[in-house]
Amino acid sequence: MSSADATEATEATEDLVISRVIHAPVEQVWRAWSESDYVMRWWGPRQFTCPSAEMDFREGGTSLVTMRAPMEFGGGDTYNTWTYQRIVPSREIEYVLEFADKTGVKVDPAEVGMPPDMPAAMRNLVVLEDLGDGRTEVTITEFDWPVGQLREMSRMGMQQCFDKMAEIFET
Repeated sequence: MSSADATEATEATEDLVISRVIHAPVEQVWRAWSESDYVMRWWGPRQFTCPSAEMDFREGGTSLVTMRAPMEFGGGDTYNTWTYQRIVPSREIEYVLEFADKTGVKVDPAEVGMPPDMPAAMRNLVVLEDLGDGRTEVTITEFDWPVGQLREMSRMGMQQCFDKMAEIFET
């Protein structure tokens, strides 16, 4: 492989698309994305917690969410902002996820221990589809992931977030 081919390969990106059927009406699933109490129950993979979610859920607003690692992964907090580009009530949420400090000031992902190929900003689109019978399909698209391990780790993490979200409505 030539160095030009290697550079092109490391710059290849793909969208990550994950769907899940949640056994709850669309109005309740919408709240899981828009209300602090709900976000704190599902944000982060298994064993991770979300001790705070300061929600400014409106177009142009920015929410600040915290993900706390379990002690086996160092127990530290990671902060993300979700800046909302477009909101279609009970249907779509488009936002940009960025790493931040605890006050919400954007930081380079490498400053918080992320690998150098971690994108600084990740555009996300959440689509809710009312399937009837009290079921909602949630599809999230994370745009322009570098192809490779980080993308697959995000897939795993988001699938675990969906598992936690589904559990909210099972109780």
